[in-house]
Amino acid sequence: MIRYHSLQYKELPMSIIVIVSILSIIGLVVLKSISQNEYGLFFSTPFNKQLFFLVPSILLCFVILFIPRYTIHKYSYPLYVIGILMVLLPFTGSSHAGTYRWFNIPGSNFSIQPSEFAKVFTVLFLARYLSDHNLKMKKFTSIIIPISLVLIPTIIVMNQPDLGTAIVMMTPVLPMLYWSGARPFYLFLIIAPIFSMLTAFQTLSFTLWAIILGTVIITSRPTLLMSIILFFGNIFLGLLSPYAWNSLSPYQQNRIITFLNPEKDPLGAAYQIIQSKTAIGSGGVFGKGWGAGTQTHLKFLPVQESDFILSVIGEEMGFAMIASILILVCFFIVQIIKRSFLSKDRFSSLALIGIASILLAHVFVNTAMTVGLIPVKGLPFPFLSAGGSFLITSYLMIGLILKLSVNYTD
Repeated sequence: MIRYHSLQYKELPMSIIVIVSILSIIGLVVLKSISQNEYGLFFSTPFNKQLFFLVPSILLCFVILFIPRYTIHKYSYPLYVIGILMVLLPFTGSSHAGTYRWFNIPGSNFSIQPSEFAKVFTVLFLARYLSDHNLKMKKFTSIIIPISLVLIPTIIVMNQPDLGTAIVMMTPVLPMLYWSGARPFYLFLIIAPIFSMLTAFQTLSFTLWAIILGTVIITSRPTLLMSIILFFGNIFLGLLSPYAWNSLSPYQQNRIITFLNPEKDPLGAAYQIIQSKTAIGSGGVFGKGWGAGTQTHLKFLPVQESDFILSVIGEEMGFAMIASILILVCFFIVQIIKRSFLSKDRFSSLALIGIASILLAHVFVNTAMTVGLIPVKGLPFPFLSAGGSFLITSYLMIGLILKLSVNYTD
């Protein structure tokens, strides 16, 4: 029998609950604006869809509070396996626009995006693995196994293909390993190959990266043989970059080219970025007013209910509202990290860091692509963007945050 005492509820982080409520209300207000000229069936408008999925999302968040912490810990491994099976499900059905990201629920008109659930399950799995094994993170070999296990669902998601979600799935790995005591040098070695391949397309950037790489290796003082392997191994990976580029899908190549030079194809691949910037710029500081966005309501702005919802906010509510939202989110992330510091058990602390990393990755990527700082990725903004699977998993993460933030024994 599960016993709860009043202290549990008194310790719930109310600041997190208030911030999530504010963001959800803002999201509904914006989606209502987007949906005001759309008619038809109930589920034909983004506002009605979001309102429908908000009920089970909040209910799931509430249910999580009644699940004992040891139960979450106990079933983290099975959930990881379920997550892998879930991301394989879309391959059993038909493709959507050439991708296998969605799974149609038999006997209904609903579909789910399994990768949204898998990334949360992967964080719980990694938190348990790192906490149970009490790994000696001073050795590089100790971090190979957890990284490899996270790569399994990540590679499957990449082949759907869904590069954005795959990146988010890998994002918590470094913060959680660092939280576990891994040496910063080892974490640097993990991301070094990525920089080696990204900088190889330009001689100057590749030369500067080689200097930085060599400096870090020398100051970290590994063995001579290890230093040679690390340095020249990364250089070799950089030389393989053209082959990696050719392995990308045409649409992925177009997004990168568009990011580097948006004016090259203003009516094609660059259209989304240009319209997004135009919407935000036309809104000024305080916006044109609710429902008065021309880019939004004349449908110049694509995917406005999810990927580019910040552009709608910028056009109708102004830059001041975007800035306020980002400040609110930063405070929100800081509160989660603070709770991780205060947590009395290793599993909860690691899980909170992982969840914070996922939410922060979504906010950063969505905001950055909206203003053209990075190539376009189909990543929604937490609690603002429309999307049933993402909304449910967002509230699932909030339920876990509230549950794991409370220091008590159940």
